[in-house]
Amino acid sequence: MAEVVSLMDIDEDDNHQKQNNSQKLNKGKGLVTAADTKPTPWVEKYRPQSLADVAAHRDIVDTIDRLTSENRLPHLLLYGPPGTGKTSTILAVARKLYGSQYRNMILELNASDDRGIDVVRQQIQDFASTQSFSFGAKSSVKLILLDEADAMTKDAQFALRRVIEKYTKNTRFALICNHVNKIIPALQSRCTRFRFAPLDPIHVTERLKHVIQAERLDVPDSGLAALVRLSNGDMRKALNILQSTHMASQKITEEAVYLCTGNPLPKDIEQISYWLLNESFAESFKRVSETKTRKGLALIDIVREVTMFVFKIKMPSDVRVQLINDLADIEYRLSFGCNDKLQLGSLIAIFTKARSALVAAVK
Repeated sequence: MAEVVSLMDIDEDDNHQKQNNSQKLNKGKGLVTAADTKPTPWVEKYRPQSLADVAAHRDIVDTIDRLTSENRLPHLLLYGPPGTGKTSTILAVARKLYGSQYRNMILELNASDDRGIDVVRQQIQDFASTQSFSFGAKSSVKLILLDEADAMTKDAQFALRRVIEKYTKNTRFALICNHVNKIIPALQSRCTRFRFAPLDPIHVTERLKHVIQAERLDVPDSGLAALVRLSNGDMRKALNILQSTHMASQKITEEAVYLCTGNPLPKDIEQISYWLLNESFAESFKRVSETKTRKGLALIDIVREVTMFVFKIKMPSDVRVQLINDLADIEYRLSFGCNDKLQLGSLIAIFTKARSALVAAVK
């Protein structure tokens, strides 16, 4: 008589077999969970955790650190270009004030949130008006972080002015923005202002070396110099370029960095500048167009890099001033989407005009 096998028995046998197979495969190895393999952007992975870890602006950081230690923290307005450590500084202050409970003691709103007048009247006011419990933290004063505050509407800023005055006793506000002129004067006067300038190349280099060592990357000096040059004092941009280049190439050379970002190489800019200053109009147009197409370069990037190259060339000051002014006009037109071929012709034309002025100056 045939033995009846239930579906439950089959499922159990299959599960038992899968478990045995997985044990054989993982023999001698630690089990890797999904959380362990989850990739983290290096911008967040290497974000400073304390005020001592902030790469630059020691005078500002030390001042805020002293005010925090003495429990005299005012309302703050931090402004400056992106990637200069504004948000990292405030989050480090929150960790120092509240310890492990800092997530419960701060309200963080950024550009992805709706920050109209209704949010100020409801969400911000509700958070500021409720009584806080420190749970062992050093301070019971709550912190409201408004990142990219220059994106707030004027009505919301005027409403926020009254909220700041009303709840100063138990709440501190930290406003972060790129353009301080977009913050109404009434809000600026209620905050202590600190300007975060673009990072010095030395500080960017030090931080990049720390990440390179931690990630065990192969980065020659030329590749590191290219990262610092392209970052323009923006630490976030430098780390993003480093990570994206590492994903595309094992060795992070100067060529790999420029290829990943799409920026023209310095030697390409030197060659293009040579053609602009020495070749005829037709020859220059042909060669620059070929280089631009072959290497996938954007004309606006070429114009910006050629402008920086003009500063290094020896020429009469009046010729240089006119040339840079014309280059600025071309960049302005390109930013509005004007035709690339027409603007390339204009680029060659202004260099032909400058060359004529140089010849006349020599005579």
